[in-house]
Amino acid sequence: MNEPIALVTGSSSGFGLLTALELGMNGFQVIATMRNMGKSSELLEAVKRLNLESRITIHELDVTSETSIKNLKLLLNEIGRVDLLVNNAGYAGAGFVEEITMNEYRKQFDTNVFGVIAVTKAVLPFMRKQKKGKVITLSSISGKMAFPGLSPYVASKHAIEGWSECLRLEMKPLGIDIVLIEPGSYKTNIWSSGKQVTELSLRSDSPYYEYMNKIEEYLHLEEGQYGDPKDVAKKISSIALTKNPTLRFPIGRGVKVTLFLRKLIPWKHWERIVMKKLAFNKTKE
Repeated sequence: MNEPIALVTGSSSGFGLLTALELGMNGFQVIATMRNMGKSSELLEAVKRLNLESRITIHELDVTSETSIKNLKLLLNEIGRVDLLVNNAGYAGAGFVEEITMNEYRKQFDTNVFGVIAVTKAVLPFMRKQKKGKVITLSSISGKMAFPGLSPYVASKHAIEGWSECLRLEMKPLGIDIVLIEPGSYKTNIWSSGKQVTELSLRSDSPYYEYMNKIEEYLHLEEGQYGDPKDVAKKISSIALTKNPTLRFPIGRGVKVTLFLRKLIPWKHWERIVMKKLAFNKTKE
């Protein structure tokens, strides 16, 4: 098999699905993985429609399961190499810190952080022996700045940012590129069915109920500004074919400007801007 091999996690929908298709159309043999094989129909239909049956295969992978990771390693041993890993599997945990259980925080990190680390560790031996390869991880603008009511997700993305910096410095002498994609808001299910709000923050007797509603209203109003996720998939494919890519690729409407302003503006002013956006001055007593 002369074509480069790409492994994509979280391929049942959103960025993962579109990235698997984009890579398949650009010369990669793609191993498209997902936790729930029952959700493979959308990808299978797209693969058939685009005549990519010979380029994309679907495999089960739960990034939080040691058994599933072991099965992935067996598969990779059979194939013999990996040229590209796209770490996309993840979800957005939400709610207010006081009301989020420790188990919910652990679950968020198990998927968004430890899952990324586990899959990456599975492919690194192949890339190291090849003396080449790319690991592209889906981070977020949330990995560089905070937003109320999203602390599990934001914290997980901040963790991935720091971890990826370390990994990049470790892999650079070995010819392996480590890349972060930092999207803004896009039309994927992470902000609809993919967002998991802690139960307590949704209850009308929660001390944060009014604040949570303000946040939900803001996110709903912003939906009209969300970008097309195909743009992110195309960016990933472009980076996959680029020699010596840089570490970070912010993408999305206003993302670069927002990140620049976040660095430039003192915290007290930034805090005031966020509160003004939410039209809310303080939480309910």
